[in-house]
Amino acid sequence: MKKIYLDHNATTPVDPRVLTAMHPYFSEVFGNPSSIHAFGREAKEALERARGRIAHLLRAGEREICFTGSGTEADNMAIKGVAHSYRNKGDHLITSQIEHHAVLASCAYLEKEGFRVTYLPVDGTGRVDPDDVRKAITDHTILITIMHANNEVGTIQAIPEIGRIAREHGVLFHTDAVQTAGKLPVDVDALNVDLLSLSGHKIYAPKGVGALYIRKGTKITPLIHGGHHEHGRRAGTENLASLVGLGKAAEIAGAERAEEYKRLTKLRDALHKKITDRIERVFLNGHPTQRIANTLNLSFAAVEGESIILSLDMEGIAVASGSACTSGSLESSHVLNAMGIIPELTQSSVRFSLGRTNTPEDMETVAEALPPIIERLRAMSPLT
Repeated sequence: MKKIYLDHNATTPVDPRVLTAMHPYFSEVFGNPSSIHAFGREAKEALERARGRIAHLLRAGEREICFTGSGTEADNMAIKGVAHSYRNKGDHLITSQIEHHAVLASCAYLEKEGFRVTYLPVDGTGRVDPDDVRKAITDHTILITIMHANNEVGTIQAIPEIGRIAREHGVLFHTDAVQTAGKLPVDVDALNVDLLSLSGHKIYAPKGVGALYIRKGTKITPLIHGGHHEHGRRAGTENLASLVGLGKAAEIAGAERAEEYKRLTKLRDALHKKITDRIERVFLNGHPTQRIANTLNLSFAAVEGESIILSLDMEGIAVASGSACTSGSLESSHVLNAMGIIPELTQSSVRFSLGRTNTPEDMETVAEALPPIIERLRAMSPLT
């Protein structure tokens, strides 16, 4: 049985080219980048080369890139670091109801410390209204954090416009770009952001590495204290081999992004059409056009999404129901709930997230496997 992986928003396999680039740094080039001898200098050169590749992908300055252990850490560092650094200027933050839990949990943590947080609603496609952002800003607002594109439904936010509003009011702006870095053009100046998070394992690099872009002049209180690594912003010896991999993955993504975007859009739309041509009562979740190319979130009426996922898994097809970080929770998707999707359809949602190894043949295999599964599950459903 051929296995088909359609859960790339949860994680991606390490690209073979990335693995090749990493290999020498497990044994041959093993020095500590903070050491001043030849072994350390060689490691430092590799680290800074990787930093330069991330900076190039984001159109940022190299010293504006701070390496982290994950996208989640980058989100925490941006939100808590700014809040603690600028508390003398204000105590109010603005975010949306559909953010990744790394953002929502960070905001909830700050609320316990006395900060105030406004959670903006979204429309039925998952978009934040920039006017709502403008209206929410007060004299005490110090940070706005809105994700670039949603991990569950793929909806892309009006980040440049929200960034302009933040600039007009002198408020710092952070975006979680974990699902867009390497997929969409990400230019920190064009996006009008002051901070931006990304994750290695979403762009075919290893797990356990990420990065935070911090615009020059933006103050950040470190989360981790110790040595003076990462220009004093994050203590701890850097994960050199994996960061070399992250740099190589960024280089590949930058070079191949445009063509891959076209290819994935074609595959995603073909899969959507094949499914809706063969199965009735299927509903799209997310914006029909303002959506990242690899993401398709569908609700199959009168069927539990978990049952679909398990049934497809038995056919060798891996899909998801939402964020991998909340898969252990019995709660329905906070994203679909915020979009106003009725409970019967939130519980029946399935996310297909495509990647580099997927083919037109994969789309046909999935479209052939789904109809008998949905028919069988609907026959047993009390909602039918």
